[in-house]
Amino acid sequence: MPKTTEPVRDSTVPSTELSAAPTADIPADVTEAGVARQLPVFATIGVLSTAAYLGLYTVLRPALDAQPANLVSLLVTAVANTAANRRFTFRVHGVEGAARHQLQGLVAFFAGLALSSGALAVVHRTLPDAPHMEVGALIVANVAATALRFVLLRLWVFRGP
Repeated sequence: MPKTTEPVRDSTVPSTELSAAPTADIPADVTEAGVARQLPVFATIGVLSTAAYLGLYTVLRPALDAQPANLVSLLVTAVANTAANRRFTFRVHGVEGAARHQLQGLVAFFAGLALSSGALAVVHRTLPDAPHMEVGALIVANVAATALRFVLLRLWVFRGP
């Protein structure tokens, strides 16, 4: 019986090797060595996404209240962030699984939304006359959301088949 190949990340692996490997459901990048490669890529995408998020929030904020501006800004950048991390951080190519990855990425989005919305609520309750504090609160919330996002993407969304 001839061996067939199936695309796995950015290479091909004979399907018989996939089924024989005891950790076939966990890609090689989900190892300590994988983290060393993934973290700088994830961080770069995260910095660019955060800049886009804060820029979009700042543009939307004069026209919208803080919470709707946060929701729109975060949703737009979360979709792009998941796509970029899928391609560059976790080296997943092609369209297979892309919709599922985006749906799973929405879980991370909702976690980030909860953190950023909570941060805005705290600022508005404790410092109602200091709208300039909103961006600072969003940066702090985004740092926490980013750490959670990396864990979710790495161990759940892009864990493998």
